Amino acid sequence: MIAHLRGILIAKLPGQAIVECAGVGYDVAIGIPTFTALPSQGAEVALHIHTQVSEDAIALFGFLDLDEKRLFERLITVSGVGPRLAVKMLSGLSPERTVAAIRAQDHASLTRIPGVGKKLAERLVVELRDKLDDFAAAPAQTPAAQLGAAAEDVLSALVNLGYQRPVAIQAIETAVERDPSAGENFDNLFRSALKLIR
Repeated sequence: MIAHLRGILIAKLPGQAIVECAGVGYDVAIGIPTFTALPSQGAEVALHIHTQVSEDAIALFGFLDLDEKRLFERLITVSGVGPRLAVKMLSGLSPERTVAAIRAQDHASLTRIPGVGKKLAERLVVELRDKLDDFAAAPAQTPAAQLGAAAEDVLSALVNLGYQRPVAIQAIETAVERDPSAGENFDNLFRSALKLIR
C-alpha cells in the first residue's frame, strides 16, 4: 500500500492534489489544512498517505502533518465515519481542537461540523476518548478563540491564504460583532470575514 508520496505538485484544489512521482500523477484527496499549507504548483511536495481500498476504487488521502494522518486513521475506526467525513471533520476543526473536544466530551463543538449529528458525536466520544493519549493537549485559547468556537480556525485559514494576521483578526471581530452567532460556525464566519477583508 502507498504510505508516502514525494514528487512535484502539478495541481491543487481545496479537496484535491495531484502529485507526479516518477512520471505517474497520483490523485490525492486532501482537507483544507493540507490545501492551505501546500506549496505552489510546480514545487516539490511530500505527503503522508492513507490508502483506502474498496470494491470499486482505490482512494488516496494525503496529509502534510503526520499527526493529522494518525488522527484521521483513528476517526475512521468509528462506526459511521468514512474517510470523506473524516477529512471534512479535520477541515472543520483542527486536529488539536478535535482531540480536545473528544477528550472533554464536547458534543456541541463536534456537531458544528457538517455531517456530524448528535448520535455520531456521542459515538466519537465513547469510542475514542480513551484512545487519544498519544496526542498532545490542545494549546490554551488565544484571543481569537474567545470570539467563538470557530474563530481560531477561521483566523488560521485566513492567515494561510496570505492575509495579514491583524487584518484577519479585525475582520473576524467585526463579523462576530455584527452577528454573534457567526462565531460558532466555521463556514459562516469564514465567508463573513472574507467579505470584510475584500
